[in-house]
Amino acid sequence: MTIDSLRSHPTASAGGRRRGSRWTFGVCVGILAVAVAAAVFAPLVAPYEPDDPDFSAIWALPSSAHWLGADQLGRDILSRVIHGARPSLLGAIALLAFATALGVLIGVIAAWRRGWVDTVLARVTDVMFAFPGLLFVVLIIAVFDRGSATAVIGMGLAFAPVIAKFTRAIALEELARPYVDAYRLQGVGGVQLLGRYVLPNLLPTLVGYLVVLFGEGLMSLAALNFLGFGAQPPSSEWGLMVQEGRAGVIQGFFGPAIIPGLTIAIVVVATNVVGVRLSDKLAVRT
Repeated sequence: MTIDSLRSHPTASAGGRRRGSRWTFGVCVGILAVAVAAAVFAPLVAPYEPDDPDFSAIWALPSSAHWLGADQLGRDILSRVIHGARPSLLGAIALLAFATALGVLIGVIAAWRRGWVDTVLARVTDVMFAFPGLLFVVLIIAVFDRGSATAVIGMGLAFAPVIAKFTRAIALEELARPYVDAYRLQGVGGVQLLGRYVLPNLLPTLVGYLVVLFGEGLMSLAALNFLGFGAQPPSSEWGLMVQEGRAGVIQGFFGPAIIPGLTIAIVVVATNVVGVRLSDKLAVRT
């Protein structure tokens, strides 16, 4: 098909893009489904226990016994990647749950009260924006020591102001709708109005936005685990696997570091594609 024919048939070109977009979306949904299935059914589908060492298979290359090879302790990489799906995905979910609870609360209160309350909360979120997520984690480590919970809380505090500002923006739009004034005239209290009517109307837009943030949360936690602030050995969390596999890169064994790294990248990209599509569909406000 020539360029001239494409110009004369724009619908054919648009249809091709839509089909390609649907195909990409379907592949990404499939990738996320596989990741979730791995997290749920890891003990059933993994060929080995994730922490079982085999000193005869140290740095083993991919083979029929170890499809993706083995690491510095002879542990099967495929089994560790499968088992690592659970802590990796659950960590990102916990991060977003904590950040959402805090951010939505701040955003809705700021939009509802406005005035000096809005100003104070805006300054609080601006101060939180000024601190990188890693600093929150370091401060919490100083009190509670390192671990998965520390990383989740620290990064949750870093994500909360982002969600708060987004929630405030869409809440202000929602509160300007006529039905809010109608319920106020009927004597409906603020808590009831927000809980029964406003927040449910915000959920579709929030869900689409949070799915987009999920990939960023997964990547942030993996980075913290790589630095040693989050999950600790013998966990098979993907970021920690990359950190443990660095020694093999120096010796020419790239699989233990590259495979979990690629897994993180693939899941993050798939999450972003699905999140953007869902955000576009769910954010349509009538």
